[in-house]
Amino acid sequence: MQFEGVLTKMETENGTPIQYYLLLQGNFINVNQLLSKRVTISFLRYQCLECGLDKPIFRQGFCKSCYFEAPQAADWVMHPELSKAHLGIEERDLEFEKKVQLQPHIVYLANSSNVKVGVTRKNQIPTRWIDQGAHEAIEIVEVPNRYLAGIAEVALKEHVSDKTNWRTMLKNEIKDEDLIVWRDRLKVFLPEEARPYYIENNSETHLDFPVLHYPIKPTPLNLEKSPEFSGKLMGIKGQYLIFDDNTVFNVRGSEGYVVGITISN
Repeated sequence: MQFEGVLTKMETENGTPIQYYLLLQGNFINVNQLLSKRVTISFLRYQCLECGLDKPIFRQGFCKSCYFEAPQAADWVMHPELSKAHLGIEERDLEFEKKVQLQPHIVYLANSSNVKVGVTRKNQIPTRWIDQGAHEAIEIVEVPNRYLAGIAEVALKEHVSDKTNWRTMLKNEIKDEDLIVWRDRLKVFLPEEARPYYIENNSETHLDFPVLHYPIKPTPLNLEKSPEFSGKLMGIKGQYLIFDDNTVFNVRGSEGYVVGITISN
């Protein structure tokens, strides 16, 4: 089987295990069905997710000019506390910013390599946790806009990490934590504006990833340096494909790359 198209992050469906899908030029590929098969990935060219041109990808699937112009790549995306749509202040596109920022957001704890705090839109639960490779997670607060979620995250990351160690996550060198205890311990550090939105009496969500074998020493695949790679697919976790030779491929980190994918037994 052969496929070709521009990479975007894998779509997911929570289950036991989680189901992963790649969308390539109208082909909806269930990646779980490729486990134990040989997958060959060939880098063909770039295709910016915003302008569609064959220009080197700078960040997040965008060429350099689009990254500094597209509303989807503005500073508030990575730093929710910078959101200003609730004040009617535009950064790049106020209508887009209102649409994304002025909706329910969740501040959560997730355990992927360690316990970390994060922010996402409510409608991205549990997708956000899956994308981070978290095996367990819990909501802390549900607030009506992105700004409140951002200031809550900033306050909490003084007391808990906001980073994931991707190598530890992929090696599955993790331990279970009592996230309810963590949630209750962190409540006191929430900013005053966010405290009325604290969630009590909720339970952890547990996630099951389709992995046959975890890598001992994960080695990232860079398609610009190695434009063709072939290996047996052994697992999928977060947005990574895990291969039998310890190579791992970050699909989301390669958005905007046009690739050819060949599947064989």
